[in-house]
Amino acid sequence: MRDIPDWTGPFNPAGLPAELLQAERPFVVRGGFAHWPVVQAARRSDEALARYLMSHYNGVHIGLFQLPPEARGRVFYADDSLRGFNFSRHAATLDQVLTGLLGLAGADKAPGLYVGSTTVEAVLPGFLDANALGLGTRDALVSLWLGNQTRIAAHYDLPDNLAVVAAGRRRFTVFPPEQLHNLYLGPLDPTPAGQPISLVDFAAPDLQRFPRFSQAWEAGEQVEMAPGDALFIPSMWFHHVESLAPVNLLINAWWRQTPEYVDSPLSTLRLALMTLRDLPEKERQVWQHHFQHFIWDARPEHWAHIPEPARGLLGPIDETLSRQARAQLLSQLKR
Repeated sequence: MRDIPDWTGPFNPAGLPAELLQAERPFVVRGGFAHWPVVQAARRSDEALARYLMSHYNGVHIGLFQLPPEARGRVFYADDSLRGFNFSRHAATLDQVLTGLLGLAGADKAPGLYVGSTTVEAVLPGFLDANALGLGTRDALVSLWLGNQTRIAAHYDLPDNLAVVAAGRRRFTVFPPEQLHNLYLGPLDPTPAGQPISLVDFAAPDLQRFPRFSQAWEAGEQVEMAPGDALFIPSMWFHHVESLAPVNLLINAWWRQTPEYVDSPLSTLRLALMTLRDLPEKERQVWQHHFQHFIWDARPEHWAHIPEPARGLLGPIDETLSRQARAQLLSQLKR
């Protein structure tokens, strides 16, 4: 396990460099957002952080995960059947969550409290004006993650990700996409938050059950981050996230390099599992050749013989064509 390297290139928090936001591997930006007012409040005290957040709060209820003490903060499945989860979901106000976190800060064997993937502007209007991310024209979804000591299993996200520690401490452990085979992902559905997660408990990996995890660990990288530090995680890189303090706040931004109307490749994977995986081997090889031709080795000369107006999905795909193709697909799936 190696350290995630620090970003040593140019950096301006008011306008983040494209070299960082388009990087092909993770980088840590030490202290890049230490100037944020929310970071300054968190450094004073947990109570000061709570007051700062409440100064922006609009009263909207947020989703709260609560874990029993025996979960030791691990957001996971309830048992080996992998059908249910070890947490309960509640609707709460931000002041209720903050009061709970502050009240549990000194407790032994405290239950886990976790607010995840909550859109910042929907709950804290004006927060991003004071705590700007400098993403320029990128159409980013900015979310907050608030809680005590919790552990989020290794998973991937389709968008690129910039994660800023605003309060507490976080440990990120990341793996390149090719470690998929060695991380022992669970089912595509159900999942705690939408993406399949690694079934390996990083706090106590069972190498008899998951022997290849040792290879993933050797290929992984890790960093422990303080308030004001940021981490860029490229699309599809696996990341395991540990919140280490009694009160932790993370602000993250997700954006894609492709237009919003482009569907998730995970939908393609699900459909391929339904339609391709169980074909006879000879037919699977034929379809492998088709995917190689149309996707992996796609070149304009492959369909240059087709008039441009007739190329459809073989030509440039815009929002109108994407919507037409989606509607046609949905119609076929309903048969």
